[in-house]
Amino acid sequence: MNITLSDEQLAIAESARAFLDEHGSSARLRAAIESADGWDAEQWRAMAQEMGWLGVAAPERFGGSDLGLVELAILHEEAGRTLTAAPLFPTLGLALPALMSAGCEARQAEFLPRLIEGEIRAAVCLTGAAGAPVPVDVSIRLEADGDGWTLNGTAEYVLMGHAANLLIVIARLEGTTGWEGLSLLALAADTPGISVERLTSLDLTRPFSRVRFDQVRVSDDALLGAPGQAAYAIRRMLAVGTVMLAAEQLGGAERTLEITTDYAKQRVQFGRVIGSFQAIKHKLADMMMAVESARSALYYAVRLLDMPDEMEEAAAVAGACCSEAFLQCAGDAIQIHGGIGFTWEHDAHLYFKRARASAALLGGPSHHYEAVAVLMGLDDAPEPTT
Repeated sequence: MNITLSDEQLAIAESARAFLDEHGSSARLRAAIESADGWDAEQWRAMAQEMGWLGVAAPERFGGSDLGLVELAILHEEAGRTLTAAPLFPTLGLALPALMSAGCEARQAEFLPRLIEGEIRAAVCLTGAAGAPVPVDVSIRLEADGDGWTLNGTAEYVLMGHAANLLIVIARLEGTTGWEGLSLLALAADTPGISVERLTSLDLTRPFSRVRFDQVRVSDDALLGAPGQAAYAIRRMLAVGTVMLAAEQLGGAERTLEITTDYAKQRVQFGRVIGSFQAIKHKLADMMMAVESARSALYYAVRLLDMPDEMEEAAAVAGACCSEAFLQCAGDAIQIHGGIGFTWEHDAHLYFKRARASAALLGGPSHHYEAVAVLMGLDDAPEPTT
């Protein structure tokens, strides 16, 4: 399998980096953090209307460019370098795969053209108070109610839920467990009975929200597919989402490596630049090896996303590798920078907080390792005898 990017894909990456160099500066990121909305609406508009990013993986019949998931991963990688304070990942990394995988043509025709134009900003309600991965902790209950349905429950840790006007909801039919009985719904965030509470989050660039559903009445039109039959669509969404999040993590790891290498070449201590010390050289080399290993895992996984039998295992490997690389690079960046790396004015803490929050979002490295073991059948292996 060839995981080398084509000339056209490299051009997309170059264009995206140039755009984010102009529209994704540290000063602009900090202004978005401190704003009342907590995200960069102008950057989002430019992504949609000037760059056409929001349609890169959407079908042409809905106004997209239908380029593919490799191109979508490239955009997420570049966005991860600047810790973009826009709902790119929740909209394109999670909601778009959910809409496409559910196979509901009517809902796709309703939402995708508006999503591509930037009118729709989506968030996905994944988990309850325990924060456990789907399907363990699906906290929203879907009950038949006359000629419609009623939703009740609370979704925690909804990424950028405060910025969303469309909610993709995972709900469970009463009396079901595991992957059975799961449904996907698409609801306007201002639907009666829905309330969104912005939470204080570790990652200042991308806050979480709590979304409550209190006797929310919906019709069959809100369902993405048949009720209780959304297991494959959800698994597909999580696989694509894990890979796109991994792309973001790779971008963040790569950028922290660059920032830290530049600093090590300039900072003088004991009459020498610190990059000349063996301990710093080794740490930077380890960071580079982590980044390049993660890159290979990521783009291998992207190319397996269209293979249903392999997508989940490949996504888990990429999720683990890229998560570990970002955590390592962000942590080592602070250590190499020393005291200045702990200050509010330096960006090192923003990358570290993003690395920690992203590692917990769809499951950390240990979760992904466990997923790989299960998919390989190792959970059924006999215990060793003594």
